[in-house]
Amino acid sequence: MNLAPHKQITRCITATICGLLLACTQATKPQAQHNNQVDWPSYGLNMASQRFSALSQINQNNVSQLQPAWSVETGVKATFQATPIVVNGIMYVSLPFNHVLALDAASGKPLWKYTHERKADWQMCCGPANRGVAVAEGKVFIGTVDARLIALDAQSGQKLWDIDVAGNQVNTEHQDALSGSDPNKTRKVTGGTGVGIAMAPVVYRHKVIIGITGVGYGLHIDNPRSDAPLGAVIGVTGRYGRPGFLAAFDVNDGHQVWQFDTIPKQGWEGQFATKTADDNQFDRDVAAEQAALKDYPDAARFGGGSAWSTPAIDTASHTLYFGTGNPSPQMNDVSRPGDNLYTVSLVALDTETGKYKWHYQQVPHDLWGYDLASPPVLFNYNLQGKTIAAVGQASKTGWFYIHDRANGQFLAKSAPFVPQHNLFKKPSAEGTIVYPGILGGANWSPVSVDEQQQKAYVAAMHSPIKYSVHETEVSAGEKPIRYAASEPTDDARWGLLSAIDLKSGQIAWQHKTSQPLVGGVLATAGGLLFCGEGDGKFAAYDSQTGQSLWQFASEYGVNAPPITYQINGEQYIAVVSGGNSLFGFKQGDRILTFKLPPKH
Repeated sequence: MNLAPHKQITRCITATICGLLLACTQATKPQAQHNNQVDWPSYGLNMASQRFSALSQINQNNVSQLQPAWSVETGVKATFQATPIVVNGIMYVSLPFNHVLALDAASGKPLWKYTHERKADWQMCCGPANRGVAVAEGKVFIGTVDARLIALDAQSGQKLWDIDVAGNQVNTEHQDALSGSDPNKTRKVTGGTGVGIAMAPVVYRHKVIIGITGVGYGLHIDNPRSDAPLGAVIGVTGRYGRPGFLAAFDVNDGHQVWQFDTIPKQGWEGQFATKTADDNQFDRDVAAEQAALKDYPDAARFGGGSAWSTPAIDTASHTLYFGTGNPSPQMNDVSRPGDNLYTVSLVALDTETGKYKWHYQQVPHDLWGYDLASPPVLFNYNLQGKTIAAVGQASKTGWFYIHDRANGQFLAKSAPFVPQHNLFKKPSAEGTIVYPGILGGANWSPVSVDEQQQKAYVAAMHSPIKYSVHETEVSAGEKPIRYAASEPTDDARWGLLSAIDLKSGQIAWQHKTSQPLVGGVLATAGGLLFCGEGDGKFAAYDSQTGQSLWQFASEYGVNAPPITYQINGEQYIAVVSGGNSLFGFKQGDRILTFKLPPKH
């Protein structure tokens, strides 16, 4: 298998085909329609999370006429990542700090607002952003930065129930562990290992499914410049964090139905893999790791493995698919010998019981922060004339992975959609330049898949990282504390919007942007691809060629996934515009919508 950027797609020809055709008949339902109304009912549009809309009123021929329909200022200016949900003509939007707005989706008229009161003693691990709500069975569900799951009445916004998803905080890193000569020792801290919820829930068969984040986050240091990306992510040797988990809760009263811990109670050391099925190889001192197991018998108790992204669900087999975060401590492996299962993995579970089905670990014993941040997507995959029910994931490492979703078997991965250098190189005292590095690749941005055209659309970035290792100064006889740091370099960075031909694995086209892309994409049957940028640009592209066809300039960064819906026969495009502090993109508080001018 060849990993070179311009080689043929890496394939596993021995894929098992038997029994898959039935699974391929799973309905990836189109947007719900009634009376000229088409909703956007779930985070990824449908359970398959394809983010591809059949609406085509707005298309390549008329998108140049697209104009603002209505906009709303929410009053909360902070990192804004939400996917608006539209059900029965009402738009539900989660704001930073977990407030929720309900609006008339045709006019923007406010219907109600829920104001979230955070626990006074709960330290936010990962900033105020939230990626959206779920709406089902007359309720609106939101996970919160203080690790709660809340159900609201969809008509009034009244709170119906409120539960603690994770009962207690965890130990976090502090700057006093850093060397006195390290400038990060005195800079502003913006986050650290903890517990919170960022993902949008998904509701399936009367269960709300959601997971916790932050359990291997690492110490986040701000950049002195407000328009620059984060200053550093630092992983400190120690007993920080806890295992992450994904759990299901009853829609009616919030009682827990099941919980799957992303770190198994036994066997998290795995097989000490030095090579994966997709031919990635890792420089590991296996003998030293095995010898260290006895020194860290309870390492799994602090193992990390956040659940950042909303699961995709196969409704035919009642299987969900989600990605897991990095192990804890972040980047620093002294106290965690082994593969650190099931971190940095694509995991499949039974939706009814939470029972494990399979996993595929992209990076065993992760040292770089290559968590599976972008949500998985389900689609029927054409492989050598056969149709396979597949699951795909756009990785931080820069490849789009494709697996048989029945058993997790690796089928293929694309040519790299970002530059790669020292991808799995260890840190050094002087600093090793790595890219993609901890930012990705594809960060949390959702992809879109046009199943008929067999194309995946990915928003990603090139942002070189200096990866270094340090030790604190200590007195004679004391053991120094080791820590690793990932810091953006002063090199040029940019975004890459890619169309990936799933049949060949090659990049069909690629559009370079002036800033890293984070937020996600929307593809439509009108032959369009929508994507926002950190400088406020929101654009429509020809999905077949990548040609820019229309753009709008927002005052704030557009770093969230666009959606589309239809009311009274009119198609709307909507996106939130509030920037992203982690990437230095201007923060704000806008909800933007667009439609074609009225016909005369």
